[in-house]
Amino acid sequence: MDIQFTDREIDVMQVLWDRGPSVVAEVREGLTDELAYTTVLTILKTLEAKGYVGREEEGRGHRYFAAVKQQAAQDSALRRMTSKLFRGSAELLFTRLVSDRNLSPAELRRMRKLLADSAARDDEGGK
Repeated sequence: MDIQFTDREIDVMQVLWDRGPSVVAEVREGLTDELAYTTVLTILKTLEAKGYVGREEEGRGHRYFAAVKQQAAQDSALRRMTSKLFRGSAELLFTRLVSDRNLSPAELRRMRKLLADSAARDDEGGK
């Protein structure tokens, strides 16, 4: 499933992922930018039309909830970015990440461990 968001949609989805089901006013409170109530409602309705958000009636309004998991959205975005910017090569993406001089030694250690763990799983599966 290819999941695509605008920047504003990502902001709204992040609130729903972090806070769980929310009414429009709660989503609005969770945003870092001050947006009008009607703007937030429009974004939620757009996300609902795309199938990324669902809603349940609550009183005179609705409580909106994320219909896609954050990890699924991250996976889709990563596939798209890898395809578009790194010619489909996870190795090129990883090389770019590692060559970034802003990584701390702790982050590099965790990345090495992830690679080692992944290699160990591959070795076990290949036996």
